[in-house]
Amino acid sequence: MNRLAGLLFALGLIGTPLVSRCADTNTTPPSPADQRLAAYFRDQTVALAARCLADVRTPSDWASRCERYRQELLEMLGLWPMPERTDLRPVVTGRLQHDDFVVEKLHFQALPRLYVTANLYLPRNLTGPAPAVLYVCGHSRVVTNGVSCGNKAGYQHHGAWLARHGYVCLLIDTLQLGEIEGQHHGTYRQGQWWWNARGYTPAGVEAWFGIRALDYLDSRPEVDRERIGMTGRSGGGSYSWTVAALDPRVKVVVPVAGITDLQNQVVDGCIEGHCDCMFFVNTYRWDFPQLAALVAPRPLLLANSDKDKIFPLDGVVRLHEKVRRIYQLHGAADRLGLLITEGPHADTQELQLPALRWFNRWLKGEQPLIDSAARKYFAPEQLRVFDQLPADQINTIIQEQFVPQAAALPPSERPQSPGALLAALRQKSFGGWPTERTVPAARLAGSGQSHGLRWRTWQFESQPHVELTLGVVEHPKVRRPQRVVLAVLDQAGWTNMMATLAADGDRVSDDGAEGLRNELLAGRQVLAFVAPRGIGPDAWSGDERKQTHIRRRFMLLGQTVDGMRVWDIQQAVAVVRSMAPFRRLPVDVRARGPMGVNALYASLFEPAICNLDLAELPASHRDGPDYLNVLKLLDIEQALALAGPRVRTR
Repeated sequence: MNRLAGLLFALGLIGTPLVSRCADTNTTPPSPADQRLAAYFRDQTVALAARCLADVRTPSDWASRCERYRQELLEMLGLWPMPERTDLRPVVTGRLQHDDFVVEKLHFQALPRLYVTANLYLPRNLTGPAPAVLYVCGHSRVVTNGVSCGNKAGYQHHGAWLARHGYVCLLIDTLQLGEIEGQHHGTYRQGQWWWNARGYTPAGVEAWFGIRALDYLDSRPEVDRERIGMTGRSGGGSYSWTVAALDPRVKVVVPVAGITDLQNQVVDGCIEGHCDCMFFVNTYRWDFPQLAALVAPRPLLLANSDKDKIFPLDGVVRLHEKVRRIYQLHGAADRLGLLITEGPHADTQELQLPALRWFNRWLKGEQPLIDSAARKYFAPEQLRVFDQLPADQINTIIQEQFVPQAAALPPSERPQSPGALLAALRQKSFGGWPTERTVPAARLAGSGQSHGLRWRTWQFESQPHVELTLGVVEHPKVRRPQRVVLAVLDQAGWTNMMATLAADGDRVSDDGAEGLRNELLAGRQVLAFVAPRGIGPDAWSGDERKQTHIRRRFMLLGQTVDGMRVWDIQQAVAVVRSMAPFRRLPVDVRARGPMGVNALYASLFEPAICNLDLAELPASHRDGPDYLNVLKLLDIEQALALAGPRVRTR
């Protein structure tokens, strides 16, 4: 190990290497970088939990905020401005008969060519409009002979049971698990981080499906529009929360195992068990009680099992406590219930019975004894809507068009109203940055000489628990440098820098050092270098799956990894300029690839950056890096134009 790398290792700046895991051993102890990351997630989560609903103390406080909260929720779901309520074009493709009810197989279009497949359960012998329940399905893949029958077939027992007890019940398929199989797994499994940049989440599509399903129920003469309830479990529980929060036509709601708080998701790691359809893009940095509170003061029964590993009981109870206070402000404490049953994450009868009793109580004004269990009556293929899927469907590509993208400008044209655009970026894309910026204190960590160059390293905290390394390399003959060049390194750049400064005299390192010596002397400059969070000494351990869920945790906190690296670059510039020898020197920034884009955006907010030298930039944020909602505002070409004459690109 060379001298510099050895020093960094001894200082804890390079994490302990991973060792092989045997079948009978525990996970390798976390490295210092992993420990700092866990502490960062914990503190960020605690801060968001502490502010959640904290400023709501009176009914008037809530009245003055709830509509703004709904608009924020719509935006975070990709539904603001609201899509046009186009013609549903409903089509009934078949009917199934049972002694107690009839099932209509139907589809409608939530948007033109965006199909929702559904089954409508109608009680027999209705004499007038009846109460209705919209049932939204959870994750259940039902396939017969290679053909999807939709998750409505897996949850059919709920529709039948409700119809047998006097309710019209509409079961709708979800985007990924319906008869037309779309996509829920963009960031979860497919590496499509541009969903964050686009401000897209399939949770928004599912919410829109639910809102349009209510439109369809409104159109049916069998339905009493003033008595509509909503329920579902797991994914369906999650969609019940968002639709009921947004649409007052839902008079009563029973979300089952569909929500918990940020502590469970981020700190305890439950996010690793959930795909993208469970979460809004957290632009406004909510904790989940803020979503749940938007149902108040309508009757709400929060149902969960006590051994549910992906919706743990402690988080459900914490969420209920915060929401209960909002119900109490409305004088409606009796309209909020908490149902806890024994069992795992499963669709149990112990959860079903109280849900039906809750609907009977608040939609019918009665509480009869319930002596029959829910059961399935039909083979899955009987409930299929389509014999052949429509060729014009956009379900499989809806992620490409559901959220509008900013109009492209010619590369040479500077965006209009740059101040307003920067303010929008700060709010919509970088809202997870600290509200106040202070210059971090730097601590000298080490120094030495390699190949005729002097180097020193400092440690500084970009944020609490984000400890980064800043290096400075000087040529001994450059006693009065004219500028500082800050190299922002990705992982490959960090490795190359360590090789260049290696003291073992190997040919590769010596060649690299000679080029660096010549550059510093010719330009009479000093080279600084920094590896933002998650890179080099701060690299987080774990395989690709682990890294994926680290990135997804950042989104739940209203951030992205690269968005926070933009912050780190600004902080590194501030640290360099706080050092006495460099206080009056101009700072140029050099970076390549996605890290070059991070440097570009840092220059938009850090006026001390005088020049940029950027290489091999991606063509679009679709290729990286991802900042929340950035493609709603601009793309990389426009950011280059916004930076103006300071930018040099190779």
